[in-house]
Amino acid sequence: MTLQTVRVSKVLPASRDEVFDAWLDPDGMCAWMLPGTVKHCDVMLEPRVGGRFHIFMKSAGADYVHTGEYLVMDRPSKLAFTWLSSRMDQQRTLVTIELFERGEQQCELVLTHERVPADHSARGLGVGWNQMLEKLREHFKRPHNDASAREDIATGNARK
Repeated sequence: MTLQTVRVSKVLPASRDEVFDAWLDPDGMCAWMLPGTVKHCDVMLEPRVGGRFHIFMKSAGADYVHTGEYLVMDRPSKLAFTWLSSRMDQQRTLVTIELFERGEQQCELVLTHERVPADHSARGLGVGWNQMLEKLREHFKRPHNDASAREDIATGNARK
């Protein structure tokens, strides 16, 4: 079976530590891990090497379940985890998050999703990851204690 690799990147207005922490904060993830028509998610994390995670995404047309295990947690530069998704028939894939300093209070996040089945759209997967990273970028531009700002980010209604 031929496998694909998807790579996306985004410069974020936050330090590497802040971005690293965002991937380990279940409440915060619910504000930005919302690709496409997904409007709600529930996240459960065991943020340690060997720990597991469970992400349940709900959209108007379907529900998606993503699970996996943390393989690498190298603060503040790298996270790696397996990714099993109902959208990919629970095939075991690998996601690596690398964080690079890009100036004061900025870092570049490079997400590499490997072992993607050939029958799954790599382009569509890249679009979904890009949508989430854009919401993560917006998440860092808003006050973290403002519930309405989190709702605006989740729905794509960014306030000026």
